[in-house]
Amino acid sequence: MSSPGGGRPSTAGGTYAGQSALPRLPVPSLEETLARFPDAVAALLSCEMDQCRAEIKKFLESEGPALQKLLEEYDKQGEEDGTVGSYVEEFWTDAYLAPDSSVVMNLNPFFVLEDGPDTKTSNSQSRRAASLCFSAIKFASCLKNEAIVPDSFRGKPLCMDQFRALFGACRVPELSNKDTVTVNPESTHVLVLENNQMYFFQALWPDGTVAVNEEDILEILLAIRSDASKIAPEVSSRNALGVLTTLPRREWATARDIIVSHSDHNEMAMEIVDGALFVLVIDDVAPKDIHEAAANMLHGTYNLRSTDDLIDYQAGSCTNRWYDKLQIIVCQDGRAGVNFEHSAIDGHTALRLVSDVFADTVLSFAQSITKTIYADRTFFPSLIQAEVRRATAENGAVMPKKINFDLPQSVLEKIYYAETELGDQIVASDTFVLEFTGYGKRMIVNNKMSPDSFVQLSMQLAHYRLYGKIVSQYEPVLTKGFYHGRTEAMRTATEQAAEFCQLWLDPKATDCDKLDALREATQVHSAGVKLAASGKGLERHLFALVKIAEKHDIATPPFFTSEAFKKLNHTVLSTSNCGNPSLRLFGFGPVVQDGFGIGYIIRENGLQYSISSKHRQTARFAHTLKQTLIDMGKLLQPLSSVTVACDPVMSKTSVNGEEYLEGFSDMFGEMGVHQEGLPPAPVPEKGEASFKPLEHHSFSEPQQRNKSAGFARVLRRQSSVTSKVLRKFGEAIARSDHSVDDEMADALEECGC
Repeated sequence: MSSPGGGRPSTAGGTYAGQSALPRLPVPSLEETLARFPDAVAALLSCEMDQCRAEIKKFLESEGPALQKLLEEYDKQGEEDGTVGSYVEEFWTDAYLAPDSSVVMNLNPFFVLEDGPDTKTSNSQSRRAASLCFSAIKFASCLKNEAIVPDSFRGKPLCMDQFRALFGACRVPELSNKDTVTVNPESTHVLVLENNQMYFFQALWPDGTVAVNEEDILEILLAIRSDASKIAPEVSSRNALGVLTTLPRREWATARDIIVSHSDHNEMAMEIVDGALFVLVIDDVAPKDIHEAAANMLHGTYNLRSTDDLIDYQAGSCTNRWYDKLQIIVCQDGRAGVNFEHSAIDGHTALRLVSDVFADTVLSFAQSITKTIYADRTFFPSLIQAEVRRATAENGAVMPKKINFDLPQSVLEKIYYAETELGDQIVASDTFVLEFTGYGKRMIVNNKMSPDSFVQLSMQLAHYRLYGKIVSQYEPVLTKGFYHGRTEAMRTATEQAAEFCQLWLDPKATDCDKLDALREATQVHSAGVKLAASGKGLERHLFALVKIAEKHDIATPPFFTSEAFKKLNHTVLSTSNCGNPSLRLFGFGPVVQDGFGIGYIIRENGLQYSISSKHRQTARFAHTLKQTLIDMGKLLQPLSSVTVACDPVMSKTSVNGEEYLEGFSDMFGEMGVHQEGLPPAPVPEKGEASFKPLEHHSFSEPQQRNKSAGFARVLRRQSSVTSKVLRKFGEAIARSDHSVDDEMADALEECGC
């Protein structure tokens, strides 16, 4: 196995073709960063601004310039010898890998997928799992052969380096150091978890060709289910090795070392787990509502039961996990989601995988319909076109195999204590979903405001209405336009945002006053997002200065222990925007004990929030947020008015959504990722996996409507996805869209904690 490196590889073409042309993330000047710091903290401070400015001046005249010089030299040396991709890369990765806390609810984000269009598949756990697993394997095959079309934004390539750690990657705890992320580039197998037991099957041949089709995977999963059901849950829970990945990292490292050193068999078994492409989790739970579905993808369910002799055991899904790897989770009712290890990849990378996988399953359903009508041609070629070379029944290469560990008593005891500790975390946590349908980005854009900025201010205002305080609010901004770029921070609690919140509760303020304040606050926020996306944010720079001091054993300057710096970094509202039509929800846990973790998705005519907290009134905050959105919506002009004229002609005022695109949406907007302006991916040789652009098939042409009327009726009967959503999928897929269009301009928000 290998670890992701910082060198800049030379690639002739394909997935990583644009890497060598990417600019390096610039090191901002010290003066520029410190000049913007007061604006970032002014709303959080009361009478400490004079002291804050004095501390900035002192830092600029003392330790600051020397640290800046060290950072610039470090960046230059890293570029010359290829050890680091940017001035902040090593330090930011360490920020994920160094903490000793559990990754559950503290680091790993989650997705809840939309239901698929084929209700027969969506409502069947095994079929949904097989369908998603097959598409994910095809994606891995294409990535292995560098046939995945690279991401771009407005014709400019985005960094694809994170995709090297998407499959075959594992976070490994260390006894006396920070964790590491290992990647097995030769990985060919998938790990399956069911009833706390582990299985694996070969999914790829060594050359990257797919070794199984969807029906093969279905048979494999049914065989695994039959075997896993032989052991009662009260027995399997006592051997639930995956629950150890929820421990604080040093505790997990100690337990893992005992397991591996106990026998050669255990060491080999752990290598199989670590090296798997990804984990397919089969959960024996059916969430009763959307709140429980979100919680299940975040941390699993808690369901304590007792045996006849009154011995407690955990029957929930919280132990049926392996949090150190990418997990595709499928529930008993077919509902599916993803939980991913966050240290090596950000939400944008995980979203690309999920989007392509989901869209591929949609097209597979369309193929199943049209093949009965147009047997001589394929109207809907697969989105992920990988070569499949099925194993023969005789060689048995892809038959599932169970992974057994020989666990000493000390590890069995540790499994029990890990489960009880996880149980404490779960019962102390709360997840609540707000699915607001009053309006969405269309109406906000029509009113000449950035949807992302509008949503950001809605959360700050909701908190202010509930608690009367302006608090630090974090939003990650994508910087993948730079080599090895990840994210920069945008802080929503500006002075303009504070003035807007205070004015809102002023009984003397008019609606015009509130609207003017809202517009000004959104404009300031949008400008800040643009600055962060261009590599000119202040927080990653300040963070790197702290870390370069530590690297050279220099005492931490007083500026970084000041009240202003502490308040800025105590993130009560940790937020992130990530989504497209493949996702119903996206979320993560809070980053401080008194905080909220809020993942949101901006839809055409709605807003989705997944809100998590510990010991806070999560549902009450969500209800306040809903009322806030309703009240803010009263300030907006309606989209259009339709009237009946005196003649038979219908009059309708139109809305030009492109007139105001300031800070519109984000990198996770509803349309995926464009390849506009990029050279086409090289055509693979015969027999290789490929990812080909598709022909455009319009769902809106009248003549095509007539031809496919029968198809449309069948689709309406079988689909659980609205025709509008499916049509948008078809149009996006036909354009090979994997980026946002021109409407999705400027605000490049990224998922993260």
